[in-house]
Amino acid sequence: MTMTLRQSLEDYLAMRREFGYQLEKTGHLLAQFVTFMEERGADVVTVELALAWASLPTDCRSAWSSARLGMVRGFARYLHAFDPRTGVPPIGLLPRGKKRATPFLYSNEQVRSLMAAARKISSPRRALTTEAIIGLLAASGLRVGEALALDRPDVDFVDGVLIVRHAKFNKSRLVPLHPSCVAALRVYATRRDQLIPHAGRAFFASPTGKRVHHCNFSATFHALVNVIGLEVRPSCRARVHDLRHSFAVNVLTRWNTEGADVSTKLPSLSTYLGHVDPADTYWYLSATPELFEHAVIRLESTYEVES
Repeated sequence: MTMTLRQSLEDYLAMRREFGYQLEKTGHLLAQFVTFMEERGADVVTVELALAWASLPTDCRSAWSSARLGMVRGFARYLHAFDPRTGVPPIGLLPRGKKRATPFLYSNEQVRSLMAAARKISSPRRALTTEAIIGLLAASGLRVGEALALDRPDVDFVDGVLIVRHAKFNKSRLVPLHPSCVAALRVYATRRDQLIPHAGRAFFASPTGKRVHHCNFSATFHALVNVIGLEVRPSCRARVHDLRHSFAVNVLTRWNTEGADVSTKLPSLSTYLGHVDPADTYWYLSATPELFEHAVIRLESTYEVES
């Protein structure tokens, strides 16, 4: 190859980002794959090496190994256009498992426990930022990547609105916040500038002043989950993304309790969450027994079904 794998990776990611893909997690993991290749002195991707790297976390679920292999597959297809020696891992080589993970729905008390545990992190700078991010995710339903991508100008304290730019599918939207959430972000910004005076443009700053990395935050979050001892099952792990699920379910539960017409209000929730297809929001209706019961009651009421 005329270029190194690392140079090719930079070109591959740049090309895909031109089409609106952010690829933060994918870019980070593929960089690890390239390091894996470099450590073995390999300059050509093979199916065997791709499979070996994808299967490295032996304690992970098969769906995660399949996802890792899928990332390499996309990169390998790109490389194959320039070097026919490149092996492209076939689809189905690793089982994908369930398409949707069972969401872990956090209670308000569990969210408060996670934030309290974050305050006890040994680094005051990291503790400050971690607590603030968890609070915002729980209060707004943002995707974690959207929260980490916020810049200082994207947080409007006057109007109480976040500007989410270039989110999933390169969409942007405005996210109104509750006044209590705005006040908490204002406190964070003040403390951030005191503890991390060298922080750059990113709203949420790491101890070095740079933007918080997705993988680093996820690792910290999962450590906090273990610290507070959340009871989880193999089929239902407590993920960062489940804070978004919990927000959506809480909104739907409140609407049902208030007797609101959920069918007419749901499109507004879809817009707020940044869903392109409202069907993605409808999926939350079956997330809890309470919501499912509300749905059945409304169905029976609509069609006058006798129990």
